[in-house]
Amino acid sequence: MAGLFGREVIMQKRPKVWRKVVANVPPWLYLGSVFILVGIVVVMTMRNTHREKSLTAQTLLEKGAALIKAFESGARTGMGMHWRGDQFQVLLEEMANQPGIFYLAVTGEDGLILADSDKGKIGSRLHGPEEMKALAIGAKEKWRVTSLADGRKAFEVYRDFAPLARRDAAEYCEEEVWQYACPWSRPGSSQGTGRQAIFIAFDVAPFDAALAEDMHNTVILSAILLLLGVGGVMTLFWAQSYRFSRRQLQDTRAFASEIINNLPVGLITTDSDGKLAVVNSAAERISGLKAADIMGKIPEEVLPGAWCSLRDVVDKGEPVMEHETECSFDGEKNLPLSLSASKILNEEGTHLGNLFIFRDLGEVRRLQEEVRRKEKLAALGSLAAGVAHEIRNPLSSIKGFAKYFEGQCAEGSQGRELAAVMAQEVDRLNRVITELLDFARPSDLKTRSTDVGSLIEHSLRLVRQDAEGKKITVTFDRNAGLPVIAIDPDRLTQALLNLYLNAIQAMENGGTLAVRAAADGRGGVRIEVEDSGKGIAPESLSSIFNPYFTTKSSGTGLGLAIVQKIIEAHRGEVKVKSTPDRGTTFNILLPVGRPEGVAS
Repeated sequence: MAGLFGREVIMQKRPKVWRKVVANVPPWLYLGSVFILVGIVVVMTMRNTHREKSLTAQTLLEKGAALIKAFESGARTGMGMHWRGDQFQVLLEEMANQPGIFYLAVTGEDGLILADSDKGKIGSRLHGPEEMKALAIGAKEKWRVTSLADGRKAFEVYRDFAPLARRDAAEYCEEEVWQYACPWSRPGSSQGTGRQAIFIAFDVAPFDAALAEDMHNTVILSAILLLLGVGGVMTLFWAQSYRFSRRQLQDTRAFASEIINNLPVGLITTDSDGKLAVVNSAAERISGLKAADIMGKIPEEVLPGAWCSLRDVVDKGEPVMEHETECSFDGEKNLPLSLSASKILNEEGTHLGNLFIFRDLGEVRRLQEEVRRKEKLAALGSLAAGVAHEIRNPLSSIKGFAKYFEGQCAEGSQGRELAAVMAQEVDRLNRVITELLDFARPSDLKTRSTDVGSLIEHSLRLVRQDAEGKKITVTFDRNAGLPVIAIDPDRLTQALLNLYLNAIQAMENGGTLAVRAAADGRGGVRIEVEDSGKGIAPESLSSIFNPYFTTKSSGTGLGLAIVQKIIEAHRGEVKVKSTPDRGTTFNILLPVGRPEGVAS
């Protein structure tokens, strides 16, 4: 646990998930999206500009064709009414006198002006011969954008000018009325016999202004579309970022929850308001409190005072490391705990709460006590083994002399009685030494598959006569599903006999010795030996398995120590529960595995 704490616990603030998303998205994807959007906007702008130009050209072309046809119709009507040349000039000038028209002119095929909306230009050249040939003037209207002498741009519409068919014109000439058909030409002249063309020029400045306005609007619309496109891409990006962050948050929560709930130690945290925020399952198991009952409460309301006193130390910025204390969560039983505590800070140093981690030291202390006991027993056993051999030889000599003096004294004499007492005490000392040697020697078990039920019945038959002599009822409750396990039957019988004899000695005025055996559900066997005797005082329960601890005047204090040693050699466990004046119950659990020191 030491690696979990330092000067303070820094809870790193979760990195912004969108940064991770940005880092994981290739740069070319952003560039590609921008280029695609720009390309779409450029194509749309060019297409819109081309469309506007085409519509403008089509409009001017149709307007020019309509005016040309109107002039031809007017000229044809005037011919029928035998107009003079000045009347045709008035018609020409009136038609050209409209907004946006630069000129309306009729030329010969060599480009000389035959008629013009400006009289002063008649006889001059509108276009050169080469240019006239390049225009490829025909019966269908054509158009081009040209520049005038003053630098202005003009939209020029042109085609052949033929108010009457050539046949009709010839008839007019035969009747010498050609001057009415083409008042600006005379039969026999070069102008009268060649093809004629009509030109009408429009001012494109208004259309350019309208086109510029459309272009301006197109640019604005394109910018809006670009912004909408970028906004759409960013929206998709943020939506993906949100989904990613939400999924990562869910995964992080699940990951953290699994770690916290599966920690073998208790973990409790408080929030910035000092209220309990997290209580894991190990904390519930150790404290006996339910997380749902204490979440959101102040620690002082539900946790022991010794615990909460750590909060003052933590608030000062001093972490607590493996502080051992005893706490009572239910107000009755004290639990030995190891507490560690620290503040929870984010990367800006903001206090987010406190962290408490604690371990139940009950098992640790039990193991420590067990180690100390085994070390003491090992030392005692080594000493006993050496002393016993040295004592046994003198005891044999003493007993021999006691028997000799007993035989030398008369029957009923005091000397004979003293010699008999001496022999009895020697036997008692020899029994003690024998038990001591049994306790000190290694537990070399000779195991074999044994029916535990039959072994218990056999061991009870050995003490049944002693029990009946003290008016003690012996019962055995044998479970039908007892398994056959590998044990040393002689050593286990010895352990059971020690328990039976202790129970019989505890029931001086009669009672019941009840033995029960059943499978423990994991392939092992659980044996209970219960008596209705005087019981064991609570202060003596923790010492009954210590060598030479006894409450009997004639006991050696090794019986229960030997019982525990035999059961532990079988990798089993023996526990005791006793109530004064109500009896004692010993619980033996024998596992299914092969015992220690097996010599099968």
